[in-house]
Amino acid sequence: MRSYLSNPFSVYFPMILMMKRTGFLLLLLLTVALTFAQTFKVDGIITDQSDGTSMPGATLKLVSMKDTTNWKGTATDADGKFEFTSVANGSYKLRINYTGYSVRDEMVFVRDADKHLGALPMNKGSLDLKDVNIVENAIRVEQKGDTAEYNAKAYKTNPDATTEDLITKMPGITSEKGTLKAHGEEVKKVTVDGKDFFGEDATLAVRNLPAEVVDRVQVYDRMSDFAQLTGFDDGRSQKSMNLITRQGKNNGVFGKVYAGYGYLTDHRYSAGATVNWFKGNRRLSFVGMSNNVNQQNFSMQDLLDVTGSSGGGMGGGGRPGGGGYRGGGAVNNFMVGQQGGISTTHAAGINYTDMWGKKLKVSGSYFFNYASNSNNNELTRQYFNAGDSSTIYKESNNTISANMNHRANFRLEYTIDSMNKIIFNPKASFQKNKQTNSIIGENSIGGNELLGFTQSTYFSNNFGYNISGDLTYQHKFKTLKRTLSLTLSSTANNRAGNTTLNSFNQYFTDSTLLDQIVNTSSKNYVVSGIVSYTEPAGKQGIIQLNYSPSYTWNKSDKETFNYDTLMRDYMNQDTTLSNKFDNTYMTQRGGVSYRFADKKISLMAGLDAQYAWLDGTQLYPIAFSTSRRFFNMLPNAMLNYKFSEKANIRIYYRASTSPPSLSQLQNVIDNSNPLLLSTGNPDLKQNYSHFGMVRFGWSDTKRAQTFFAFFSTNYTHNYIGNSTYIAKKDTLLNDAVILYTGSQLTQPVNLKEGSLNLNSFFTYGLPIKKIKCNLNLNAGFSYSRNPGMVNNEINRSNTYIPKAGLTLSSNISEQIDFSINYSGSYNIVKNTLQKKSDNNYFTHFASARFNWLFWKGFVFNTGVQNTLYAGIAQGFNQNIFLWDASFGYKFFKDKSLEVKVSGFDLLNQNSGISRSINETYIEDSKNQVLRRYLMLTVTYTIRQFKKS
Repeated sequence: MRSYLSNPFSVYFPMILMMKRTGFLLLLLLTVALTFAQTFKVDGIITDQSDGTSMPGATLKLVSMKDTTNWKGTATDADGKFEFTSVANGSYKLRINYTGYSVRDEMVFVRDADKHLGALPMNKGSLDLKDVNIVENAIRVEQKGDTAEYNAKAYKTNPDATTEDLITKMPGITSEKGTLKAHGEEVKKVTVDGKDFFGEDATLAVRNLPAEVVDRVQVYDRMSDFAQLTGFDDGRSQKSMNLITRQGKNNGVFGKVYAGYGYLTDHRYSAGATVNWFKGNRRLSFVGMSNNVNQQNFSMQDLLDVTGSSGGGMGGGGRPGGGGYRGGGAVNNFMVGQQGGISTTHAAGINYTDMWGKKLKVSGSYFFNYASNSNNNELTRQYFNAGDSSTIYKESNNTISANMNHRANFRLEYTIDSMNKIIFNPKASFQKNKQTNSIIGENSIGGNELLGFTQSTYFSNNFGYNISGDLTYQHKFKTLKRTLSLTLSSTANNRAGNTTLNSFNQYFTDSTLLDQIVNTSSKNYVVSGIVSYTEPAGKQGIIQLNYSPSYTWNKSDKETFNYDTLMRDYMNQDTTLSNKFDNTYMTQRGGVSYRFADKKISLMAGLDAQYAWLDGTQLYPIAFSTSRRFFNMLPNAMLNYKFSEKANIRIYYRASTSPPSLSQLQNVIDNSNPLLLSTGNPDLKQNYSHFGMVRFGWSDTKRAQTFFAFFSTNYTHNYIGNSTYIAKKDTLLNDAVILYTGSQLTQPVNLKEGSLNLNSFFTYGLPIKKIKCNLNLNAGFSYSRNPGMVNNEINRSNTYIPKAGLTLSSNISEQIDFSINYSGSYNIVKNTLQKKSDNNYFTHFASARFNWLFWKGFVFNTGVQNTLYAGIAQGFNQNIFLWDASFGYKFFKDKSLEVKVSGFDLLNQNSGISRSINETYIEDSKNQVLRRYLMLTVTYTIRQFKKS
């Protein structure tokens, strides 16, 4: 069969030519439309009537009196200004809302000209948040459509608290191990006054902005730029959080600078700075840190997968030897939260947002990180193979790694006029990684009969970069709701590196020595586009027509050379362990959607048809070509219903497809751990997934009570799972590589029985007036069924996890602040293949924190955490207490300088134990951790606010 890889543009060129012709016609239509466009803008500024200061973050709704379902919404910027564009002639009602202020309604008449409303003053409502007794009954949360808005003034924190300390007091919001969650979903993006803050890094904003500058916190589903323009969800929405800054606290310079040194059994240090310059629309923020105490106030996003990869692919996606990152497995969000081991981190970043003139909004950030890590890891892995006894793999691993990363992003939003807008969003990331890995591993039956042993040392040196960009254009026609939107996206992701493997291996029947060097490179290029046209369908409906082509080209080379003792060099190429593989994946997708909206209900439904090509060519170890075609119908639907001002429900469904990755398709053996081999599978098909979600929100502002519920399900056809073969006798692979008795080969396969994941989360919040505290109760249940194969027999791993927890936080004063947290889960694991591997275990995390400011500047902080694992493997159960405490004094009249002495892990019980479960095994792991130390720290707080 003819391969399209020989000349991929022979297929793609006609499509490009067609798009050029179409683009010319579209441009002609746009020119005609611009000539007859007649819409205008409405602008103004919201102010406080008592002192005339501007009010950023006020929400506004402009409703047509002719058709009340035709409305626009916006919020005021940092200077209290607002602007509605593309407003047709007519009569409108403008409604203005601001927490703690009375609602203001204003009639607006647009007659053949822009409408400048000037200053619109707001009156304070009956609630005075400065009165402590009234704060108890202040509005804590409001449900505004599908957006939950928290009033920060109703949650008291100490003067040095971060935004993270503030939001974790709010019902449904948690921050654990570097992951920020809201209502059971991970928050992917945090903005400040609607503007980007360090790109996609959700952690940086909440850990570096002081709580005192936050006025309100909004939690919502943020649609992609393209979807926001069209109004139709394209499936790329993210759980997002918007921090609205407080009036009087968003103009000036604020932040902190700190430095500390400690010693007990080793030298410890920590230094850093966070400085923010806010002046109107111009925002400039700097963060920097250097320490060897495992601290970081960011999530370093490693998109390149260059951490110790041997380039061969991982097969099913599990680590070939556990413990360290090697073997080409995907590594997402490298070093998120507390990584195992002892880390030294040097990081610095800068973020900038501004308005360049009246039409151009810009934002951008740059971040640099260098982290070195040393970790000793022990793990035990129990496989679900059939029979009376399981295969047990045990490993002791020592890893030393150094990772350097640069990442930058920029966003430009240009409003050409009231009818036309352009958004440009480029991103870039560069990474270099070096790693040394020493492994001692063994395979056995039931932990007694030894089958194989390996002692290996693995060196890697890798580099990679990822550059991407989106360019979006939208035109609005004279007819309301008639729009044309176009987006062009491209990505270039390249990697290169080399690795060295020295290994002694003892098997049941033989022993081997390996001395190899591997050179790897991979290239990935993606070009895609989206064209959308919307047309009004009656007074309350809109129809969308969309078309989206996409083209992906991948190329991967891996060359393995064995050491030649005569030539004393790596001269002998091992073609069995080498690979040259190219593949392309092209899709043509188009469809139609309908959206209906009125005061209470918003409904969207659509159906897309997609045709996909997946072609691949391999030169060695075995030359072949493969070609596959897929046709799918992809429905989607969304219902948003507003029961009342208090309650709202959102129901969502979408079908999608996903092709196998390049590493999963590569048919080459990865022997970075000789006991645990892995390979790819060129016969893989794309999978087909169904995702459904229900979210319910309710808030009673009078009683300050809230309730949120979240349900989600995901079912995948043609699920790509792991197939693990545990050799019962020596087996020859690819006519060259021997899989010795007891060793394992893992390969990805499509399984007819799909995977199923269910998740639910509930939270209820209320004030406890007698003790001036807030109580948040939460509960949930998750279930996963993931099929896998062990020795060609299907295993269904079923995991049931009921969980519950609570947070009790003080709302007494800024001088006394405490919180009590508890979360527990009971894990039930059942397997169809190996019943003896069924296991029930319990985990919980409990903590208490107390901060006290007293007697003219003294500060006392203490916290204790208890982590419990019960019912897991021997030696991995734990019940540890971590106790930290500090005592300090604040100097100067403004208390800006603090000197304190801190003790960490005072009971010296820290332990890095964790458990993970997939469809083929249960793994218990123990990592090296930072133990007890003392530190003296000096901190200077900057607070130079100006009046708005």
